Amino acid sequence: MRWILIAGLVVVGTGVVVTLIGMLLPRGHSVSRSASLHHSPEAVWKLIAGAPTWRHDVRSYEELPGVQGRRTWRETDRHGQKITFEVVDSLPPRHLVVRIAGPKLPFGGVWMYDIMPTAQGCSLTITENGEVYNPIFRFVSRFIMGHTATLDAYLKSLTTALGENSLVTNTAAR
Repeated sequence: MRWILIAGLVVVGTGVVVTLIGMLLPRGHSVSRSASLHHSPEAVWKLIAGAPTWRHDVRSYEELPGVQGRRTWRETDRHGQKITFEVVDSLPPRHLVVRIAGPKLPFGGVWMYDIMPTAQGCSLTITENGEVYNPIFRFVSRFIMGHTATLDAYLKSLTTALGENSLVTNTAAR
């Protein structure tokens, strides 16, 4: 019986410590990842600005009526979570800004995609300016998953869809 009480206190104590640390972490973060690709900016743009059906983590996708002429869509991930996105800025084939438009999520953010031509094809830099509202999720995002997990998965799906092994580089993280 004593061991059960000790185990319970350890679980509760861990939860309290995780929550307190999460509360001390900043709500927002900014991270970037870059990839060198052997495809033209137009080919990369076609994928990233189109339907995300090429991504491994997207189970389903549907276009929604846009507000103020903005492209809006909803993705359902492999866990069944539905997230609505909208294009905030678009300058084909060089610059795309997308934000989470869904309300009542424990996180939000804006992703900027910058494509620069190179002699071998192009480079793609994705910058995530994210926010994690729940302190427990903030702790998990920072210390367990890492703030770059979404960007890394995205770039892995992109390079697979393009049929290449890209060099992904770390860039600034705040």
